[in-house]
Amino acid sequence: MFDFETVYLARHGQTEWNVEGRRQGRLDSPLTPTGLAQARRNAEDARAEPIDALFCSPMGRARTTAEVFAAALGLAAQVVEELAEVDHGRLSGLVRAQVEAGWPGFEQARARDKYFCRFPDGESYADADARAARALEAIAGSGARRPLLVSHEMIGRMLLKNLAGLSRTEALALSHPSDLVYKVRPDRREFVALSPATA
Repeated sequence: MFDFETVYLARHGQTEWNVEGRRQGRLDSPLTPTGLAQARRNAEDARAEPIDALFCSPMGRARTTAEVFAAALGLAAQVVEELAEVDHGRLSGLVRAQVEAGWPGFEQARARDKYFCRFPDGESYADADARAARALEAIAGSGARRPLLVSHEMIGRMLLKNLAGLSRTEALALSHPSDLVYKVRPDRREFVALSPATA
């Protein structure tokens, strides 16, 4: 059990590639105007919480989002490399049709074993699960008790798995819209949305 009172998990705001349906992974695309508005709303909701530290993924979309939180909370965003999104390897930047054309059957194979299936020259959820645990250990080691973490949907599922004691199946079934922040109580193994998603 990590020595946290509460952990807040935010996803970066909507990006141009989110709209286009492209896999981002370790590549990046800018936040859309909607994405910036989502970050501002989330940051406003977070101001009412007793957050004592702010950490973010090294990816540009997460850092841009974290800067919005930093301004609202009066905290400096600290980059944690282990919070980076799952590496999609050779599929990064591609839309579904391109994946199907270049790697026939991959999506079906991944659907059968989503946790262990690794992206070509990239990572699996199993890899990300271990990385999420390392990230949380490092953040706990900083002394933060109520940190807010700005990361991504896929690594975010593994952060929730570790914090709330979820099974692989439970974690993989979760979604994390860009317009909500999860509030996690590790001691109770529970999490709730800080405010309802609006889109």
